[in-house]
Amino acid sequence: MNKRALISVSDKQNIVEFAQGLVELDYEVVSTGGTLRFLQEGGVPAVAIDTVTGFPEILDGRVKTLHPNVHGGLLAKRENAEHQKQLVENNISPIDIVVVNLYPFKQTLQKQDVTHEEIIENIDIGGPTMLRAAAKNYVDVTVVVDPSDYQEVLESLRSNGLDLTKRQYLAAKVFRHTAHYDAMIANYFTEQNEEKFPENYTVTYEKVQTLRYGENPHQTAAFYKNPIEKGTSLATAKQLHGKELSYNNIQDANAALEILSEYTDPAAVAVKHMNPCGIGVRDSISEAFFTAFDADPISIFGGIVALNREVDTQTAEKLSEIFLEIVIAPSYSEEAFRILTQKKNIRLLAVEMKDDEKDQMKLTTVRGGVLVQSSDNGTVDENQITIATRRAPSEQELEDLLFAWKAVKHVKSNAIVLAKDKQTIGVGAGQMNRVGAANIAIEQAGDKSHHSVMASDAFFPMPDTVEVAAKAGVTAIIQPGGSKRDQDSIDMCDQHGIAMVFTEMRHFKH
Repeated sequence: MNKRALISVSDKQNIVEFAQGLVELDYEVVSTGGTLRFLQEGGVPAVAIDTVTGFPEILDGRVKTLHPNVHGGLLAKRENAEHQKQLVENNISPIDIVVVNLYPFKQTLQKQDVTHEEIIENIDIGGPTMLRAAAKNYVDVTVVVDPSDYQEVLESLRSNGLDLTKRQYLAAKVFRHTAHYDAMIANYFTEQNEEKFPENYTVTYEKVQTLRYGENPHQTAAFYKNPIEKGTSLATAKQLHGKELSYNNIQDANAALEILSEYTDPAAVAVKHMNPCGIGVRDSISEAFFTAFDADPISIFGGIVALNREVDTQTAEKLSEIFLEIVIAPSYSEEAFRILTQKKNIRLLAVEMKDDEKDQMKLTTVRGGVLVQSSDNGTVDENQITIATRRAPSEQELEDLLFAWKAVKHVKSNAIVLAKDKQTIGVGAGQMNRVGAANIAIEQAGDKSHHSVMASDAFFPMPDTVEVAAKAGVTAIIQPGGSKRDQDSIDMCDQHGIAMVFTEMRHFKH
């Protein structure tokens, strides 16, 4: 009896060559629907699945492989005498190789104007069932889900066959593949039902690359992407020049993109260790970058710069004078690209700036579990703030307060940001107390702190932060409010003529 291979694929790359190789090794090739026609047109003597099942494909192809003659042939243990006896009694032939990949569910989801009905029709039923059956019986059945494995499988079959270790490797790949596929389907239905926190939280990602190491050289790491990413993302960025990204590069670059997404006018963000060291907003991208650079020309060294407009010649010339790990922008002019690529190691990334998906969930691992929360998309405008002091902020102060509020949201808590003329001039990040963060920001700002504004990610538990702000020459403050001692801070502001507004929204970032 010839050995038998069952082939049913939506991704048809190299499948004719692989099937021809199996035929040369005396395998009978059984196939279905479009795959059958494709193989036959390619000269492969494949036979239809109904010659195995004795039953026609029905329901527009929804039922074609769900049959005991298929799954008996897949699941029967070759060394189990009772199994073999039952195969003979029921006239079922074993299936030795299964080559299946699934209906293009992900690609269907990504189509423009796709309908719910079309998405449902691209949920594969028979494919995963065959894959799982074959993978369960990997001791006796070779199962191939990835076209990149075709050549190695053929070479092994031509020599001594696939050993148990290799078949188990292929089976593990199958179960990962079907789990990934089912997770995308589960997530689609969960979103359709508008469930944020279902009883089982299913996530799946696709590998982008193995990284040289993790946060430190003794740690291992890899980068995975959301298979259906719709917003601005490093996962879909094009690296145009430079060395491979590291774990820390990716973390910092992502932080830069998240900060940049707060601003619609020409903006530049410099990031170091996931905190902004400079943010500038101006009428042109070159002016925005010069402003961000001037905010902290020391910390930007070895940092990451993100810009929300094309990099022009003037900006590139300034960027090239600084040691930077990464530059991120939607595009680069021809001359700007020529200037920047003179530096061998600088990474140049092109990222499409889209309207981000506002309902993305954030995952943070803890020992034995994961925390899940919605993204911090909270914003305020001039109509949503409460003026807490006798003096209201001037128009210029209000503009800078709202600018600083967007910035402080992305600084590690406890966080304080000083700003002036839509430029950060002092950033205090990650301190154990708020007045400590304020002192760091004020020290960094130096004389620039006079007539600046201050933003705090959370309320002032006591008036000491206002007191140090007043001594530094700060004229306006934006903070959430909500402390039992708010009045103490209000009184301190009134004493020094400082305008203070409450947002009634905090921005903790741990």
